[in-house]
Amino acid sequence: MSQQVTSSAHILIVEEQPLALSYMKQSLERLGYRSLRFAENAISAKELCTENSFDLIICAFNLSKHQDGYQLYEELKVKKLIRGATGFIFISAETSGALVHSVLELHPDDFLVKPFNTLELKSRIERIVKRKQALKAIYQLIDDENYSKALKAIDTKLVANQGYAAVLLRLKGEVLLLQNQWEQSKEFFKSVLDIQKFTWARIGMVQALIGNNEHNLAHRMLKTMLERPETRLVAYDLLGQLEIKLNQYEKAQEYLEAATSMAPRNIERQENLSQVAQINHDYEQNYQTCRDIAKFAQHSIHDCPEIYLNAARASIDYALTTDQSDHVSRVARQTLQYLNDLKQQFPDAQQQAQVDVLNARLYYLKDEHQKAKMLLEQLTIDDAPIRSIDAALDQAKAYHEVGFHSQAQALYNKIIEHCERYPERSSELQLKTVIQQQTERKELRMGPRELNNHAVEKFKQGNYLLALEAFTQAFRVMPKNRSIALNLLQCLYEGSVRQGMTFNQQLAKKCTELLDHASLGDEMTSRYNKIKDKYINKHPQAS
Repeated sequence: MSQQVTSSAHILIVEEQPLALSYMKQSLERLGYRSLRFAENAISAKELCTENSFDLIICAFNLSKHQDGYQLYEELKVKKLIRGATGFIFISAETSGALVHSVLELHPDDFLVKPFNTLELKSRIERIVKRKQALKAIYQLIDDENYSKALKAIDTKLVANQGYAAVLLRLKGEVLLLQNQWEQSKEFFKSVLDIQKFTWARIGMVQALIGNNEHNLAHRMLKTMLERPETRLVAYDLLGQLEIKLNQYEKAQEYLEAATSMAPRNIERQENLSQVAQINHDYEQNYQTCRDIAKFAQHSIHDCPEIYLNAARASIDYALTTDQSDHVSRVARQTLQYLNDLKQQFPDAQQQAQVDVLNARLYYLKDEHQKAKMLLEQLTIDDAPIRSIDAALDQAKAYHEVGFHSQAQALYNKIIEHCERYPERSSELQLKTVIQQQTERKELRMGPRELNNHAVEKFKQGNYLLALEAFTQAFRVMPKNRSIALNLLQCLYEGSVRQGMTFNQQLAKKCTELLDHASLGDEMTSRYNKIKDKYINKHPQAS
């Protein structure tokens, strides 16, 4: 392609620093580029992309007003304000692992680290613009979801041997996956890997295997990919997805946590982690994840009232299941802060019923049960369709907590019916969460905290059988609670020794594993040491 074609490219530069913008402008003009537009923030960039078609966008990552570069690029792609034939280059002076991994997950065409020289900029631009122009017709077909014609056009280009073979092969693999042609995709990626071990082909092969339900082979490949730095992030992410598919939620959480730690800005993965943590009764992880979602989603395309409400809900869930007494007042302050953030970001949002539920749960958290009941009595379960699964689920939990069990079960039934009738409006993880919570609350007529208090009372009365049943139920829904684990462990041993009850070795092991790895205060440490000296060291089968 001639120099004239590349130099006539329409280029948008998004940069808020005047000196950096001036340097970029002078460099591009010196290279012969004349069709240049400039935006100093994301809002201006989106307006320009709405009105114009660009061949290339060069965007600073660290934009500080409203959206940053990551959020801008994500929104441009989702809203299709830029097309596949538009090249995109990120520029940044920051090269932290979290930033780089997050950016690479968006798949820009290049990432240029400041400072850079004019020759380096020239080579990057020319390479991208030439490739995009040469394959423009194919990108257009893919944008239009005309996948069959796109595949024919790719094959024609490959046969003509006009260059860009690796890019064309990668595009072909992506199109086959978009069509859910798992068997054909698998054979294609295998043929590519037989020629050269492209990273993208390894990833595509795993995606095809998962789609084709060849889980064991996919798992082995992903384990190998974990050993390579360039594929570690995607391997963690795909392993998380695979374990969710196999209903192995504890393993899924482990992998999703690892992927999120590497690239925390992927909101979809964070939401999956939140759901999985709820299924695993890991309320602390759910709380931390919802906080991160609220932090990273602000100003992004994911920003909505629900993220602030969910952060408040997760905070209350955590406070209700933790043994840290100081968390209650902190949760109350955080919940109010999230509600204030909600009002500032979405002043016209009609969320009063959901706020009432949150306030009722806060009253319950502070043992002001009558106030909680009075707020909830004002709410109804009508025939109107469910607008928010998370809101309905929170209301059902609130009903159960204050003792309105029939209302809770009726609302759970309505949520499940909604999820089954409109599967496109919910995820399988959401449905799993609702069914699990309904099942558990059918069996639990008291909240977890009341269960633990009830069990302690029965234990003091010497009724170890009833105490064990209540402690076990409480531990089932609060498996990270150290106090309940310690109470349950003591009940297991003393009930076995004093009343000849059957000793549950597996349950005792879960308790000791939690306590051995938890941070215990002085009082709990003293109690645990006494239990170990009196029972565990004499009965090593539970250790």
